Amino acid sequence: MNSRRDFLLKTGLTALGASLVSKVQAAGIPEAVIQTEASTQPPVMPASGRPYNPVVTLNGWSLPHQMKNGVKEFHLVAEPVVREFAPGMVAHMWGYNGQSPGPTLECVEGDRIRIFVTNKLPEHTTIHWHGVLLPSGMDGVGGLSQPHIKPGQTYVYEFTMKKSGTFMYHPHADEMVQMAMGMMGFLVVHPKNPEFMKVDRDYVFLLSAYDIDPGSYTPRVSEMTDFNLWTFNSRVFPGLDPLVARTGERVRIRVGNLTMTNHPIHLHGHDFEVTCTDGGWVPKSARWPEVTTDVAVGQMRAVEFTATAGDWALHCHKSHHTMNAMGHKLPTMIGVPQRELTAKVRKLIPDYMGMGSKGMADMGEMEMPLPDNTLPMMSGQGPFGAVEMGGMFTVLKVRDNQKKGDYSDPGWYDNPAGTVAWLYEGEEPSTVRASPATSTDHDLKVRKPTGHEGH
Repeated sequence: MNSRRDFLLKTGLTALGASLVSKVQAAGIPEAVIQTEASTQPPVMPASGRPYNPVVTLNGWSLPHQMKNGVKEFHLVAEPVVREFAPGMVAHMWGYNGQSPGPTLECVEGDRIRIFVTNKLPEHTTIHWHGVLLPSGMDGVGGLSQPHIKPGQTYVYEFTMKKSGTFMYHPHADEMVQMAMGMMGFLVVHPKNPEFMKVDRDYVFLLSAYDIDPGSYTPRVSEMTDFNLWTFNSRVFPGLDPLVARTGERVRIRVGNLTMTNHPIHLHGHDFEVTCTDGGWVPKSARWPEVTTDVAVGQMRAVEFTATAGDWALHCHKSHHTMNAMGHKLPTMIGVPQRELTAKVRKLIPDYMGMGSKGMADMGEMEMPLPDNTLPMMSGQGPFGAVEMGGMFTVLKVRDNQKKGDYSDPGWYDNPAGTVAWLYEGEEPSTVRASPATSTDHDLKVRKPTGHEGH
């Protein structure tokens, strides 16, 4: 983590710049901290203000604050950023403080917060505090609740957090373009009482989607329905860090959805309860056990469970959301012999490879040239071979000996003897097939419409 002052000095720029604020104003603005690493940063206990139990942002971080006359101050900088989706692919995006999504803001119920927003984008912007109860003039809708923040300007948002919960922030100015470019982040408001809804580990990440053509670097901002990169915090498997926990710990995962479709988030090996929504905490009497929770557009869901030892998949249950950028416009070739065709095509294209005759599983292990700056559809290796997943997929790693507060990757799980599925090598029993169904005299009568009357 570097300070913006260090960054600007290294790049030959002036801190904040005279065009943004006066020297008197600059003296009162908290330093803008940047983070360019895409690895998960450990939680940091607050050095000032009310105590709270910090969250861990998957492949992200929390923005430091300063206290000034009892007000908690943050400084967000909207700017172009470079985000690594996974090793081998980066994207030129817009975000905050060096990253997309922007850093998580953490505060406490009842806190008075002041957020300075400096615009270093080529166009105007605003920030909307999604789900937060605040004065209308702080709601961040450009033209409706405030003037737009023009390039080079710094605006100040200030309000009191009326309730605890998990909220999101994103622009409400040229919204489709700016969110398609990655401008979003989380605002976590902790309860006044640190013991209320306390868990041992508290994770948070955003769902976002992008359309980036193979070989290119910038998302297609005009796309609204046909995305090819589905991400947790603008990262895709195998570039996503695992979530880790100790056996028996109480774990919370907070998921926010700023894509244009719903996502059924599924956790293997556990059942959980939804304990918080955008609107607040869910009473125990209103909860029920689940293994999948559907996070609709613009929603946040927090789930809690007791960790069980093992390596467990965590992913969106829409299968096309667990792939990567090569998953579009491929013909289905299952059952189609390609040997003769491949031989003919290779006379024109020596590196041509026939694919998909037996399904797509072989592509997960196939080594083949890819366009610059893209990822294979299904990649990543596990202890038993290719995982055949991408996109919105990661692993929850739970260990008996994981130290409390330790977020390092423990490696692959050492399954106890006799607890791994094994190859059967005995004789196969004969196949018993059901008798064919008998025909009936009942014909289905269908009347096809002849026009649009009555529609």
